[in-house]
Amino acid sequence: MLPVLTAEELRAADAAALATVSHETLVGRAGTAVGVAALRLLGGAYGRRVTVVVGKGSNGADGRVAAALLARRGARVTVIAAADGPAALARCDLVVDAAYGTGFRGSYDAPAVAPGVPVLSVDIASGVDADTGAAPGSPFRATRTVTFAAYKPGLLQGAGAVFSGAVQVVDIGVPLAAPGAALIEDADVAAGVPPRLRQSHKWSTALGIASGSVGMEGSAILCTRGAMAAGAGMIRLGNPGNPSAAWPTEAVRVHLDGPRWAEDFLAATGKCRAMVIGPGLGTDAITQEEIRTVIARAPLPLVIDADAITALGDAAAARQLLAQRSQPTVVTPHDGEYARVAGSAPGDDRLAAARDLARRVGAVVLLKGSLTAVAAPQGELPDVLLAAAGGPALATAGTGDVLSGVIGAFLARGVPAQLAAALGAHVHGRAAALGRPEGLVAGDLPDLIAAWLSEDAHHG
Repeated sequence: MLPVLTAEELRAADAAALATVSHETLVGRAGTAVGVAALRLLGGAYGRRVTVVVGKGSNGADGRVAAALLARRGARVTVIAAADGPAALARCDLVVDAAYGTGFRGSYDAPAVAPGVPVLSVDIASGVDADTGAAPGSPFRATRTVTFAAYKPGLLQGAGAVFSGAVQVVDIGVPLAAPGAALIEDADVAAGVPPRLRQSHKWSTALGIASGSVGMEGSAILCTRGAMAAGAGMIRLGNPGNPSAAWPTEAVRVHLDGPRWAEDFLAATGKCRAMVIGPGLGTDAITQEEIRTVIARAPLPLVIDADAITALGDAAAARQLLAQRSQPTVVTPHDGEYARVAGSAPGDDRLAAARDLARRVGAVVLLKGSLTAVAAPQGELPDVLLAAAGGPALATAGTGDVLSGVIGAFLARGVPAQLAAALGAHVHGRAAALGRPEGLVAGDLPDLIAAWLSEDAHHG
C-alpha cells in the first residue's frame, strides 16, 4: 500500500524532517527531482524553451531549483512570478507549474498554456485543494505531477484526479508516521488474499447470497458470478425471484418462497463463511423487515448492499441494528444511498465522508466512486483504504452487484472486512481495464476478474 497524507499530516511530517535536515536540503532534493522529471518530458534540454511559474513559498523554491538545473543543461529558461498574473504564457516546450502547493486555499486562475505544450506540476497542480481535490478556479492541467513523500488525497479525488495527470511520488527524506489513508496496489491482492490450500474443500470458502426478487433476477446472477470468479467455493443463493430464470448452474439455489423468508435463508447458509445481502431484493415493507432480521442474526461476516442499505434506515437506526451483530459488516453505498443513510451527500472529500459514516454506523463503509474510499469504524491506522483502479467503463448497471459478490468471496476466504472491501474494489477496477473501453457490461466482469486474479504476477 502507498501512504496518502492530508495537508495537515504532511506539515507534521515536514516538521519532523526539519529536526534532522535543513529546509534548503529538502528544497534541493525536491527541485532536483522536478528538474530530472522535466528532462525526461523534454527528451533532453539543450536549446529547449522552458517556462517556470513560481510562487513565494516552498513550491516556488522547488521550481527555482529545477529552473537552475535545466539552465545548466542548456535549456532556455524563463521564470515568471505567479503573483504577476499573466493571462497567457508564451509558447515553449514545457511549462513547470511551481506556483502554489499543498497549503493553497482559495481559487487560482492559471495563465493559459499553448495547445500541445506539456505541463509539469510541482507537488500538486496549482489551484487544486490537496485534501479534497476541489478546483474552484482554473488550475494548470498537468501532464505529469511530481509529488513529494506521499500521495495527497487531492491527487486522487475530485477534479484533482483530472488536473494531476500521471503522478510520480518522490522520496525526499521526509519520515512518514502512520498515515490516515493508504492506496491499494496490485501487490496487495496477492499479499492480502490467502491462496487456496491443497486440502481445502468447497465449504472452506462458502458464501451465502440473498438477492434478486422477481424482475431483478439479474442482480443475483451477477453477484453470484462475481463471487465465483473471486474464489467462493460454494454459493448458497437465497432468491425470491422467478424459479425458471437462467440461474448459474454452479450455485445451490434456495428459493425463498413466501414473504417471510429470513429463517429459511439463515438455516440454508449455516455452513457458509460469509454472506451478501441486498442486490435486487426489493424495498417493500415485509422484505425490508426480513432483511433486517437477517442482518441482526447472521453469525457471519456480512456485505450489505443495494436494497439492504435501504433497510438500514438512517445512521442512528443503522447503528442500533448493526450493534446486534457479532461479526464484521461492510456497507457499500453509492452517493444516493450514502445521502439517505447519512442525511447529506458525501461532498468533495470522500475520505472524510467514508470515515464519518463508518464511525456513525459502526461498520466498514465502502463509498463507491472513481476513487473508492473504504473506512473502518475504529482501529489502527490507516483507517481509510483507497482504490483508484476504477474508470468510467464501470458506470453501467449491475457492476455494483458483481462487486458485492467479489467482496463476499474475499470475506469467505478469510480476508479482514476493510481489506476485503478495498481489495475487491481494486480487483473490480483492474478487471474492467482488461475489457472493452466502450460497451463493457456487468456480465463481462466475472470472466475478466477471474483472468486478472489468475495472472501469475498477482500471486507473488
